[in-house]
Amino acid sequence: MVQRRPTSFDIAELAGVSQPTVSRALSGNSSVSAETRARVLAAAERLQYKVDKNASGLRRQHSRTLALLFFEDLSPEDSLINPFYLSMLGSMVRCCAARGYDLLISFQQLSSDWHVDYEDSRKADGIILLGYGDYLLYRPRLEKLIEQGTHFVRWGSPREGEIGTTIGSDNEGGGFAATEHLLSAGRRRIAFFGSASPAYPEMLDRWLGYCRAHEKAEVGVDPTLRFDALPSEEAGARAAGDLLASGAKFDGVFASSDLAAIGAMRVLQEAGCRVPADVAIVGFDDLAAARSARPSLTTVAQDARLAGESLVVALIEAVEKSTATSQLLPVELKVRGSTVAG
Repeated sequence: MVQRRPTSFDIAELAGVSQPTVSRALSGNSSVSAETRARVLAAAERLQYKVDKNASGLRRQHSRTLALLFFEDLSPEDSLINPFYLSMLGSMVRCCAARGYDLLISFQQLSSDWHVDYEDSRKADGIILLGYGDYLLYRPRLEKLIEQGTHFVRWGSPREGEIGTTIGSDNEGGGFAATEHLLSAGRRRIAFFGSASPAYPEMLDRWLGYCRAHEKAEVGVDPTLRFDALPSEEAGARAAGDLLASGAKFDGVFASSDLAAIGAMRVLQEAGCRVPADVAIVGFDDLAAARSARPSLTTVAQDARLAGESLVVALIEAVEKSTATSQLLPVELKVRGSTVAG
């Protein structure tokens, strides 16, 4: 009987690591620690494993393809993809083409095993991650990508201590600018529609900016004016309904997304609130829907073109040079009719 040749999966089992880690260790990838590489090499020697140099050489060649993973946000309202992520797509495709790369676009569910060996199995040199829902649930999968040595960048909050290269907008600065604008207009009872949880770090940063603006103006933050709202019109409408039902006095709303702001504005107008005479409203993103709202929505603009380009450039640097740095991108307050009567 012919004895079966050992495989990288056999080495992985013996060394107590993943198969992608074995592949990277045997190819000399610098992302694998010296201790792990030594353990893999010892297991390979024990199994008398012979590296196929031709095959390993082929695997190390760049495919000149990047993978973009959109994650479906399966909220109760089934708003699958944040429109801001879609607005990045054109600049990402153009940036890839200008640098000689193809862009593979894939839609993933957070419940799937997207983090397992995607770079090898899909023949992509690296991946861009957009959208993730609850970051605390998502983080272990990022740790898995690091362990596998996968090249990736993600859109998020580039805070100190975050995992992997992260590109994101200045959410805290944007939250500050939005709230300061409302305060400078004489608004003193400003509701916040968003999240202040570490599970949603971008919204948390916007909340922190909201709080900092109140502190600078020496106006106390009323915690009863904060209502949870994910980025959807339904969530914003629900938050506005809860605000009205609470009986609290308010003269302003800072919603941490344009969609939530638009949903809130509709409910408040239906309840007889005049915008901006009775309540001034600010959103975040500068979606096309913000400009076509009635009145047009004052918002904090994120630069979708710059965001898309920055993600692609950072990933190519990671792939080609194994160096990429997180970036905090500027935002700009766009003042429109929802805060200033025209």
